[in-house]
Amino acid sequence: MLRKLPLLLAALLIAAFAALMLTKTLPYYSFEKGTHFLTTKSDETNDNPWFRLGFYVHITTSLVVLVLGLLQWLPVVARCGPRLHRWLGYGYIVGILGLAAPSGLILARFANGGLVAQVGFTLQCVVWWLSTWLAYRAARRRQWPRHVEWQVRSYAVTLAALALRGESYVMYYALHTKPIETYLTVTWLSWVGNLLLAEGLVELGLGRYFLRELLNRRRRTLTL
Repeated sequence: MLRKLPLLLAALLIAAFAALMLTKTLPYYSFEKGTHFLTTKSDETNDNPWFRLGFYVHITTSLVVLVLGLLQWLPVVARCGPRLHRWLGYGYIVGILGLAAPSGLILARFANGGLVAQVGFTLQCVVWWLSTWLAYRAARRRQWPRHVEWQVRSYAVTLAALALRGESYVMYYALHTKPIETYLTVTWLSWVGNLLLAEGLVELGLGRYFLRELLNRRRRTLTL
């Protein structure tokens, strides 16, 4: 139980963040231009149909894949058998490859902060798409260790939204950085830092641990 405590705490943190993001996302569905983040955009950007489409697709699907990804790591879901794991995985992969990452590329084009931010968010979406695709391809080839490891990397990029807000808070309130310095730094640090952490966890055996847990629970299910 003690070895699972860090994972449970991380799951609770992600679940709390997802609930917080839901409360912050709901006001946008009034479709008013004067809502929170949209007030930082010019009227020209807010009236651009590509921006509007990308924004609403992105905030909706990003929240969905955040929750689907979290469910994949929970032991209670693993106990339900491989079929549920597979269908949740399909939802996560389709959500990112078809909707969340492409819509993120649209938003990257309109990012505040100039070229530095635009390139940062663009690369984040490209890495997000590729890591998710590689996880899917490994699963299709039944290369389960590679699948889990790429899934760890993919979800690390999914959690960039959480990291961005946490790092912004620390930099602005604890380190007293200027708003533009904070924004441009976390644009890159949120996903690059997460990937470096994910790589360290993969090297420490996090992927092998989850794979072993899934296989053990599947064997128990088959013997019942």
